[in-house]
Amino acid sequence: MRACPAHFIIRTTALLLAGSLGCSALATSMPDTIPTSERSLTVTERVAPRLSEELSERSLLLGAPIYLRVFKEERELELWVESAEGYQLFRNYPICDVSGIVGPKVRQGDWQAPEGFYEVSARWMNPNSNYHLSFNIGYPNRYDRAQGRTGGNIMVHGGCESRGCFAMTDEAMEEIYVLAEAALRHSQRSFPVHVFPFRMTEDNMARNAHRRWVDFWQTLKPAHDWFEKRGQPPVVAVTRRGYRMDAPTTHSGPARVVQADKHRGYEPANHAEGDVGPR
Repeated sequence: MRACPAHFIIRTTALLLAGSLGCSALATSMPDTIPTSERSLTVTERVAPRLSEELSERSLLLGAPIYLRVFKEERELELWVESAEGYQLFRNYPICDVSGIVGPKVRQGDWQAPEGFYEVSARWMNPNSNYHLSFNIGYPNRYDRAQGRTGGNIMVHGGCESRGCFAMTDEAMEEIYVLAEAALRHSQRSFPVHVFPFRMTEDNMARNAHRRWVDFWQTLKPAHDWFEKRGQPPVVAVTRRGYRMDAPTTHSGPARVVQADKHRGYEPANHAEGDVGPR
């Protein structure tokens, strides 16, 4: 899969956006239509060559599958990129601003950021964001809705201002957006975003054992520990009753979150971001 030379990746924006990557193994299927804007095209043209060089230095490719892990308490967003040896951590981005405290989002207007397992497909990319660039993580998912959790428009976006979202600096968001868009164009129909309250070590679980959400957090921990031990994201099935780890992903099957339906708390034509109900 990694036989494709790096010079294929350092292309013009037009080639990237046309899906002309020269690695046939990456172009596994035609992606859904990815929205673009003058802003996203300009950012890609400026940022993609630099990212491609840095990835190449680490034997990684722009357009390879990605996996995002978010840790709310630590305010960190990890971006992992698949390689021939497994997933490698490309960057650990500081989260510039996140609303609320540890614990899942429960209702619209609580200004909490969600916790759980989500995925982002092409149609959830927003190149016309009010906060530079953004993508919707997919809250509420099927399990959230079964619990009666409300709200929506929960994004990873730039602008460093959160109303229930994960706000990054514009510079960090540009890198994340370009890497995500390239993966969606060339190797993934969707990429997983796993949101944890904190790094789920035994010490951290013991420290938070008194909190009301400890039983819920125990349902997140197996996926956290799977990746920590194996370096391959698990497949997580989202059901009305909770989260279930299915068979592990393989080289030919990128990590994903499996949901039974496509309902989201967001429509692509709606560029509002953040849980904007009353506090």
